[in-house]
Amino acid sequence: MSFARVAHSNARRLIHSRGFAAISSSSPPPRTGTIGPYQVFDRNVKRIQKDRAAARDGGARSTTVDYIRDEVADRMMERFLDIKRKFNTVVDLGSGPGHFTKLLELDRTKKSIMIDASERTLNREPDSEFEVEVERIHAEEEDLLRIIQPNSQEAIVSCLSLHWVNDLPGVLVQIKEALQPDGLFLGAMFGGETLFELRTSLQLAEVEREGGISPHVSPMTDTRDVSNLLARAGFTLLTVDIDEVKVAYPSMWELLEDLSDMGEGNAIIGRRNMIHRDTLAAASAIYKELHGNEDGDIPATFQVIYMIGWKPAPTQPKPLDRGTGKVNLKEIL
Repeated sequence: MSFARVAHSNARRLIHSRGFAAISSSSPPPRTGTIGPYQVFDRNVKRIQKDRAAARDGGARSTTVDYIRDEVADRMMERFLDIKRKFNTVVDLGSGPGHFTKLLELDRTKKSIMIDASERTLNREPDSEFEVEVERIHAEEEDLLRIIQPNSQEAIVSCLSLHWVNDLPGVLVQIKEALQPDGLFLGAMFGGETLFELRTSLQLAEVEREGGISPHVSPMTDTRDVSNLLARAGFTLLTVDIDEVKVAYPSMWELLEDLSDMGEGNAIIGRRNMIHRDTLAAASAIYKELHGNEDGDIPATFQVIYMIGWKPAPTQPKPLDRGTGKVNLKEIL
């Protein structure tokens, strides 16, 4: 399946479907001797990046690079529609401008509560863009239970925001606690193979030009860990599947430009505040040599992990006890 996207007069071709770049600001190293989850990302820098991206050209630049999130939101909606249930309210956690909420229809839900740490991104789209009633809450996604009462929500969704969370196990626990019994969690996040072409090209270029490497692409959750994290958080009836979106760009420079306009700049604590231009030039050449297509474009892979979990409830179906089966599997096979 192929699609076409145009951004800044350069064609980005979505060549197969079924989250990065550096920002020139520095942040302090993580604090030691404190209690709490290890801090990998500077959430304040991430908020600033998203605010800046949403403000460029009055939001026009941000809108042109919605193609990844729109595609993933479409595929999330397919999974949502497979659930034969109506919801009065859905919480869209890390909603951005509302990629998923814009797809909601009144025959499935009446209201969406959009929560995002970036106020500019949260308010980018007018209410007229949504079919359902919308409530916007400018708040930190990692503090969900400060915003939402426990046992209060029918459904919580999250479209491509959890890869910037420092305490992913803790956030999943908060999501489960905020849900009513038999409440739904539906999420999509970038997996560990996302942008592996960019990562390897930058690493090889830095080794060649500078004699070492530093992180420029965000570390992401391994797909094998997601089921375990959901189970540890207390979810049941789990469904996890993996998909890829591949996008073709004219060169690495257009990829980096789009990532910046998406608000997906590097926000790792302790990151370098710049990359030498000759290192970037070397990375661009390596990228094209190792991964380039025959037509001269370069591919960028976005691995997406989709997850569904339910808060336990006495009414949910449960597997039969071992040994209670009445059909011999040998007869079936």
